[in-house]
Amino acid sequence: MAGSDVQRTIEAVWRIEAARLIAGLAGLVRDVGLAEELAQDALVAALEQWPESGVPRNPGAWLMTVSKRRAIDLIRRNERLQRNLAELGRRIDLAEEAPEPDEIEDDLLRLVFTACHPVLSTEARVALTLRVLGGLTTDEIARAFLVPEPTAAQRIVRAKRTLAEKKIPFEVPQGAELAARLASVLEVVYLIFNEGYSATAGDDLMRPALCDDALRLGRVLAGLMPKEAEVHGLVALVEIQASRSAARVGPSGEPILLLEQDRGRWDRLLIRRGLAALERAEALSGSPGSYTLQAAIAACHARALAPEETDWARIASLYEELAKLSRSPVVELNRAVALSMAYGPAAGLALLDQIAGQPALKGYHLLPSVRGDLLAKLGRKDEARAEFVRAAAMTRNARERALLEERAAACAPAE
Repeated sequence: MAGSDVQRTIEAVWRIEAARLIAGLAGLVRDVGLAEELAQDALVAALEQWPESGVPRNPGAWLMTVSKRRAIDLIRRNERLQRNLAELGRRIDLAEEAPEPDEIEDDLLRLVFTACHPVLSTEARVALTLRVLGGLTTDEIARAFLVPEPTAAQRIVRAKRTLAEKKIPFEVPQGAELAARLASVLEVVYLIFNEGYSATAGDDLMRPALCDDALRLGRVLAGLMPKEAEVHGLVALVEIQASRSAARVGPSGEPILLLEQDRGRWDRLLIRRGLAALERAEALSGSPGSYTLQAAIAACHARALAPEETDWARIASLYEELAKLSRSPVVELNRAVALSMAYGPAAGLALLDQIAGQPALKGYHLLPSVRGDLLAKLGRKDEARAEFVRAAAMTRNARERALLEERAAACAPAE
């Protein structure tokens, strides 16, 4: 195999095996930062040896064995950790085959809950999750979130240091704490997907690689926690939302609004997967949670083969349920859109006027954007134009700004 082929193979293996490898090592050394360093050492060894020796039959097991050897060597060199050597020695057999699937899943689940621990800031949780679970490099994380590489690196280092200093146990929480921590895990996956689906800044509307990472993380989580309704609800939501990706962007990268999209370009496989996940979520929960309700809303769009077939009254009703759970003005903003589609623009505008003063919506460009749309439908062109101009000034995404400026220009009086 040519050297370049081996390099690509190693990169692919690392993307697939990194999370399992770090999880298995963290289960042994009880330190996520140290586990990642050991895994990186094994990667370096693969880069040095595989071009000469060839790719092993079981590359994941090879990387794990090398990492375990490095762990033993490190502990032997460190007198402070000598007391752990006997216990670690009993747990490690250098000649053993790859860990049993159940063992891998247990360690991976612990890693998910550790990387997404609420003791970390949201930014740190996202960065660490993408690093240890998504297998992304620091440079990739920095580019994905449009921050300098040193900033991304600092977030990751600070996150690992915080976990060590706070002595966060490498475990899956139990009881009431599980629900609280699971909410943090789901939030991180959803934040990653949202940033990929609608980039907050930059020249592109979407960052597909982040959507793919979130989809993969969600599917892994659903496999690890098959009885958690909201896990399946989140998977359903991101699968269905991702199904529209190809239709959301035009040939030049311009955004295409939902009602103007070519639904023939929606990915029917992702829709089927999403609807199946939604069915599992609803079967597991008598009272649907936030992600399940959002998935049900997305399903209403997915089931409509044409825009006019959309059940907007059902969507408005689902948003009302969601608003009771979340108490979020952003949810109310979306409900206003649904009300306008179901009962006319005046109904949506009335709700917008009620929530316009909410602090959470200050600086949120979608508020004036939606308001401009409803005003335009009511024939109030001058007011609509002012709202579109205001929205364009608020957004940091170049594609969205261009669309809003076009809509403002369309509302200008004819000369």
